[in-house]
Amino acid sequence: MPDQITNYQCPACGGPLHFDSELQKLKCDYCGSTFTNAEIEELYSDANEAAAVQGTALQESNDTLQWTPEEAAHMRAYSCPSCGAQLICDEHTAATSCPYCGNPTVVPAQFTGALRPDFIIPFKLNKDQAVKKLKDYYGGKPLLPNAFKANNHIEEIKGVYVPFWLYDGRAAVDMNFHGTRVNTMHHGDDIITITSHYNIGRSGSVAFNMVPADASSKMPDELMDAIEPYDYSAMKPFEMSYLPGYLADKYDVSAEEDEERVDVRMTNSAVEIIQRSVQGYSSVTPQSQRVNIIPDRVHYAFLPVWLLSTRWNNQNYLFAMNGQTGKMVGDLPVDNGKFFLYFIGITLILAAILFFILFIAMGG
Repeated sequence: MPDQITNYQCPACGGPLHFDSELQKLKCDYCGSTFTNAEIEELYSDANEAAAVQGTALQESNDTLQWTPEEAAHMRAYSCPSCGAQLICDEHTAATSCPYCGNPTVVPAQFTGALRPDFIIPFKLNKDQAVKKLKDYYGGKPLLPNAFKANNHIEEIKGVYVPFWLYDGRAAVDMNFHGTRVNTMHHGDDIITITSHYNIGRSGSVAFNMVPADASSKMPDELMDAIEPYDYSAMKPFEMSYLPGYLADKYDVSAEEDEERVDVRMTNSAVEIIQRSVQGYSSVTPQSQRVNIIPDRVHYAFLPVWLLSTRWNNQNYLFAMNGQTGKMVGDLPVDNGKFFLYFIGITLILAAILFFILFIAMGG
């Protein structure tokens, strides 16, 4: 029976392959051999096709899982081709690794038909670079709990290909503004101010290309928005050979569900662009606006993100870094003990300065 998943293994020695972000090639963890994506795609073409067929059959029949129907509806069980261990994944998992033999694992059935992304931006920053940037991010935060700075914690950072919808469209904008021009003149000893009022109209069309919105319910939208932008010039046609060594989920938020978010982004950007075209006035106040979004093509893409998820004092914290540019975002907790000591220290310093000033003022 064909396997339902694919382990990408080195043609030279059989060791696990991973995509090397620095070389932009697949590299063997054991012998160090490197291969282009095209070489590995050709080598695994038949295996991926068979795994896709078998995996699709599994997804359509949940009775292979020995759980309740409710549990089985959202979980999948796969057999690792390398060691035979059972891999338990949720229904959206597209790339992972075997917890027993460590082999990078791809689920081809998650990329069949409409599930196949149009594009992918490969990771440019590797794990060592991501860890360094995370340490730098932590370094300037004196009130951060020590547990956050521990190396064994930072090493938990994971590379994830996050599914995104990329929207093309156009915004037709009609806006009216109230503008003023203020002029002053001298008449003898008097200063005369003349204020002229204007009704200003602007109409225009703003085109948008590939406006992103993450398509994963697991990812907070505000974090995924904050690590933008991506450099689309590095975008490649999607191939599964970019995935080994990283995690990936297929989308679980539809393009229709994300459309409202993108319409708001297009609207705000178009209004800002039109508003900037109103020049030469002392003041400009928007009076009315009408924006019509005309949607066009929607693309499906995988974009690289380094993630660290952790808990502190029963709260979840998620840090995200753009795997292409290195832009880092995330909320940080405050160690109350450090805050108290820091506050006392600042108070003592200010008190000493105030005492010194008073001492000098009183003649020393």
